[in-house]
Amino acid sequence: MAITAADVKKLREMSGAGMMDCKKALTECDGDFDKAVEFLKKKGLATAEKKASRIAAEGIVVAAVSDDAKTATIIEVNSETDFVAKNDVFQTYVKGLADQINGGDYADMDAFLAAKSIIDPSVTVDEHHKAMIAKIGEKLTIRRFEKVNAAGSVVSYIHAGGKIGVLVESNSDKNTDDIKEAMKNIAMQIAAMNPQYVSRDEISADELANIREVTVDSSLNDPASLPKPILQKLIDKACSEKLWSDEDIAIYEEKKSNMNFLFNFLSKEAAATLAQEAIAAKDSYASDKIFSGLVEGRVSKKLKEICLMDQAYVKAEDSKQTVAAYLKTVDPEFKITKFVRYETGEGLEKKNEDFAAEVAAQMNA
Repeated sequence: MAITAADVKKLREMSGAGMMDCKKALTECDGDFDKAVEFLKKKGLATAEKKASRIAAEGIVVAAVSDDAKTATIIEVNSETDFVAKNDVFQTYVKGLADQINGGDYADMDAFLAAKSIIDPSVTVDEHHKAMIAKIGEKLTIRRFEKVNAAGSVVSYIHAGGKIGVLVESNSDKNTDDIKEAMKNIAMQIAAMNPQYVSRDEISADELANIREVTVDSSLNDPASLPKPILQKLIDKACSEKLWSDEDIAIYEEKKSNMNFLFNFLSKEAAATLAQEAIAAKDSYASDKIFSGLVEGRVSKKLKEICLMDQAYVKAEDSKQTVAAYLKTVDPEFKITKFVRYETGEGLEKKNEDFAAEVAAQMNA
C-alpha cells in the first residue's frame, strides 16, 4: 500500500524514530501502525515509548466519586484550545457528565449519548452536547469514560488542573485516615509514574513473551550495550572477514584499549554491520548464558517500570521502598485491586497552529 507523508508523521510522533526509519517500518509492515511500532522497537529505533502518549489535544479529565466511596467515574472530554479547557462553563459541563455516568448504568458510550441528559431532561446527552458545542464555539468530544464499582473502596485524584486523572480501587472498606491517605498517595504515584499494570500477575504469557522478544532484538541491534565477550566476538569477525572498512578497523586497533568510547569514533556503518551480524546469529546468542542474563536483567527493569507494585514508592525516604512494601506498612491485608489513569489527549494528534500566520492571513483577506 502507498505510505503517505501523514502516515510517516503519525508514526514518528508515536515512536520518536527518524523520518526515513518510520517510512521503512510502515513499508515493511504494510501500513500497520502497531506492527510498525514493534518493528522500530526491535530495531532499537523507537527512542521513547512514552512519546506515544504525549499530550496532543486539549480538554480535561474529571472524576466523580459516590459519598460511600463505592462507585467512581472518570471521563475525558476534549476541546480544541486550552482556553476552553480552563473555562468554568466547560468544566461544569464535564463535571455534570461525570456525575450522570456515576449515578446511572450505561453499557457503553452509545448508550450514554442516547440517554436523557440530567442537565436538560428534554434532550438526550448527545443533543445537549451539540448544544454545548454551539454555545462554546469549539468542537468538543466526549472521548471516553470508565466507571468503577468497588467491593472495597475507591478514590480519585486529578492532577494539573485536569490534565491527568486517576481512580484507585482497593480491597479495603476501612474508613480510616491511614487507608484514605495511602490510597491518595498511590493515586499520586500512578499519576506521576504511569504504570500499566497493578502487578506482574496481570501480564499474560503472550505479553511477557513479547516484552522479552523486543528486549532481545533491541539489545542485539545496539551492539555497544552488549556484554563485552559477545561484542568482542562480533568485532573479531568484522575485522577478520573484512566486514568493516579499513578506516574502521584502524580506529578499532587504535581505540581497543578503551572499549567504552569505541563507538564514539566508529562509523555508523560499522555499528550497523555489528547489529546485522548479531541479529543473524540471534538463535545462538539467545542460548548464551551471559546474553540471557543481560536480557533477563533488562526485562526485570522494564517490569519494575510498568508494574505499580514493583515501582519505587515516590515518597519513600530512601528511594528504595517499593509500592508493595509501602502498602504493607499501612496494613498487611491492604491491596490495590485496580486503577484507571487518563491523560488528556494521549494518543491524539494535536492540531499544529500558527497564530501569527492565521492573523496575517485574516488581515490579508
